Amino acid sequence: MSDYKIALVTGASAGFGLEIAKVLASNGFKVIAAARRLDKLEALKDLYPSLILPLELDVTDNAAVEKALDSLPFEFKDIDVLINNAGLALGVDRAQNCNLNEWNVMVDTNIKGLLNVTYKVLPSMIKRNFGYVINLGSTAGAWPYTGSNVYGATKAFVEQFSRNLRCDTQGTAVKVTVIKPGLCSDTEFSNVRLHGDLDKVKAVYQDTKAITPKDIADTVLYLVNTPAHVNVNEMELMPVCQTYGGLSVTRKLDFNKR
Repeated sequence: MSDYKIALVTGASAGFGLEIAKVLASNGFKVIAAARRLDKLEALKDLYPSLILPLELDVTDNAAVEKALDSLPFEFKDIDVLINNAGLALGVDRAQNCNLNEWNVMVDTNIKGLLNVTYKVLPSMIKRNFGYVINLGSTAGAWPYTGSNVYGATKAFVEQFSRNLRCDTQGTAVKVTVIKPGLCSDTEFSNVRLHGDLDKVKAVYQDTKAITPKDIADTVLYLVNTPAHVNVNEMELMPVCQTYGGLSVTRKLDFNKR
C-alpha cells in the first residue's frame, strides 16, 4: 500500500489521465480528476463516487488553476502526488509549413500548463516534506523525427524541467519522475494531432501492438509504491515493435540558390 493518499491528475477526461485516475482510485487513492470536459469527469466519478473529485480546469489559465486548487475541499487539499498529464500534439507538418497558432497551443498546454499546476502544488509538498511529481513526457522529447518540431521540443522541456526539479528538491523527501511513452494506442492523441482524420489515425497504429493507457497507468502505480528512499528519475517506454531510427542522409543534395 502506497504512503501517498491524494493525487491530482490533469488531463483526466481521456487517455493516460483517465486510466491513471481509474487505477489510482481502484487502489484506494483519493483522486482529483482535472480536465476541461466536466461531463467526462462526472462519468468517472460515477465509477468511484467517494474517491474521485471532478475538477473542471484549463491548465493554461493560471488564474483558474489558482482558484480551483485554493477551493479544494479540506479532505483533498494535501496533494501527495501530482501527475502532470495534460498535453497534446497538433499537426505533423514540417516546421516551414506549420500553423503558428498550433505551435502556441502546444507551448501553452504542454509547457505553461504544466508550470502553472506545478508552481501551485509544489510548495505544499516541500513544506510537508512529502510528495511526488510525475510528469508525462514523450520519446519525442528525446528522439527527433520529421514533423515533431514544436511538439518534440515541448516534451524535451518536460524532460529537462523534471531533472531540474530533482535538483531544486534536493534535501527534501519529494520525488520527481518523467515518464516518456512511445507509440501508444487507445487514446485521443492521434485524433487530435491529425485533426480527426480517422484514416490517418488508423494508419499510425496499423499492424502494430502499441502500448496502452493501462500500461502507463500501471507504471504510475508502480512508481507511487516504490520505497521512500528510491527515486526513479526517468522511464522511457516503447512497444517492442518500435525502436530508434537511424540518422538520415540526403544524397545528391541540390545546393543551388533559388
